[in-house]
Amino acid sequence: MTRIAPPVLGTFTFFAVAFALCVYFTFAAVQGDFGLFRRVEITAEAEALQLQLIQVEADVEQMENLTRRLSDDYLDLDLLDEQARSVLGMVRADEIIIR
Repeated sequence: MTRIAPPVLGTFTFFAVAFALCVYFTFAAVQGDFGLFRRVEITAEAEALQLQLIQVEADVEQMENLTRRLSDDYLDLDLLDEQARSVLGMVRADEIIIR
């Protein structure tokens, strides 16, 4: 009687390829371009950019306020006096400068 050997090599190859594919896709899901680590990086970057946007918007609002206060339609004399002193480096006679 002839006995047929089980296809051990084919079964082993099938499971080796299946295991390799599982490892590859698991690695890609964790560390790939669209993986979990990249998602965490993107989320952290988005939060940092959101905070930066809030800071820039506050700076823009402050500059718009100063610009409006120095415009022809609305003149804030205190701000004008402060800017003139800062730019020209002048003081009044009754002031004392401490450096």
